[in-house]
Amino acid sequence: MKILVPVKRVVDYNVKVRVKTDGTGIETAGVKMSMNPFDEIAVEEAVRLKEKGVATEIVAISMGVAQCAETIRTALAMGADRGILVESDADLQPLAVAKLLKAIADHEKPGLIILGKQAIDDDMSATGQMLAALLGWSQGTFASKLEFAGETMTVTREVDGGLETVALKLPSIVTTDLRLNEPRYASLPNIMKARKKPIENKKPADYGVDVTPRLTIVRVDEPAKRKAGQKVGSVAELVSKLRTEAKVI
Repeated sequence: MKILVPVKRVVDYNVKVRVKTDGTGIETAGVKMSMNPFDEIAVEEAVRLKEKGVATEIVAISMGVAQCAETIRTALAMGADRGILVESDADLQPLAVAKLLKAIADHEKPGLIILGKQAIDDDMSATGQMLAALLGWSQGTFASKLEFAGETMTVTREVDGGLETVALKLPSIVTTDLRLNEPRYASLPNIMKARKKPIENKKPADYGVDVTPRLTIVRVDEPAKRKAGQKVGSVAELVSKLRTEAKVI
């Protein structure tokens, strides 16, 4: 079984995000970038499935600027076999990404597509669901456990009330949650091997997909700063402030 794993290049999760002075977006110039953490989990799960003999090939896919090839190299160092870079300077929104992934899936014929449940830059959490709708495949979102039995996959997914288990027929789409696994660190030998693994360069036009943005960001603002806390001398004073100032009781 072939597995496709889309990986997104985002601002590293350890970096404090800063809003541009003109409010048009976040500052990315000179900022450390890395693979979206949820996508790291997706790559790790694909590699584990290959190690178990469930998968035969892992294809890492990234879309965006030329530097996204670095994100693919990270996936290759973790254990992916080859990569596909769809290079574009446009702001690729979830629907455009889903359409591009559908076109790639139509060509690659995978049995499974694993991707992060959301990207930490826009928190859309929409690409996996859109892709499943476009392909007409079954989907298991927010997965915390995967099990395979022949052509059926059992997905334990996290929901508001706890855990839900669904049985899906392949081919299928899975979006990963935090508790699915702990991604491995790429070893130096694997990093060196990743340099020799192939990355295919494509453009959106090669797949006949219009990536024109359909959503417009009006303005980006930092969250309002919280007011300083106050110390109170008694429970009675606390209750009084909650009632008269905070107006929460």
